[in-house]
Parts: sequence; structure tokens; C-alpha cells
Amino acid sequence: MFEFWKDDLTEEEEDALIEKAALEIEKRKLEVPAVLMLESHKPLAFVGSQTAIAFAPFLAPFVGFDFINNYSRLFSKRENVEKLLVRIENGRKDPARVEEPNAE
Repeated sequence: MFEFWKDDLTEEEEDALIEKAALEIEKRKLEVPAVLMLESHKPLAFVGSQTAIAFAPFLAPFVGFDFINNYSRLFSKRENVEKLLVRIENGRKDPARVEEPNAE
């Protein structure tokens, strides 16, 4: 049987998950809706992480157990939501990855 929250996430794991989430948001150009949603639901981050565990049997076939386990641990701490918000608002860490428009 799967065990949720067996170990805490390390700082490196938290940063990697935040970066991955931010890149997916940027790839889909959903920065503004994501910031609005995260800011308005920040007080409920822990409740949302617990809800993800409750719905894990239904979500796991679609997104995988590790996804649910990792992100529920990540968003169980309100400061990680703030880290994701800062990361989205400040843009990418690696400026080489930013696509520049064609200069014509």
C-alpha cells in the first residue's frame, strides 16, 4: 500500500517541484490566472493538500501517485505557495531559456 508523506521534502526537492510547476504555468502562458488563484487560495493551501490525499484513489490513475504525494507535501506549507508565487512573478531563473522575439 502507498504511504503518503512518509518523509518531508528536502529543500532541493521543494525547489525542483516549484520550478517544474512554474515552467508548466509559463509554457501555457497562465501566469496571471495562476497568480490570482494562488493568492486567493493561499490560506487554504493546507486544506487543498489534504483534499488531494482524499481524492488520491481517483486522481492517481491520471496523474500518478508520486505527483499527488509530492505536490500535496509541497503545498501543505503556506511558504511554498509564496515561493511559487514569487517564482512566477519574477520569471525564469535562467535568462538563456527566455525566448526572444524575432527582430525584423
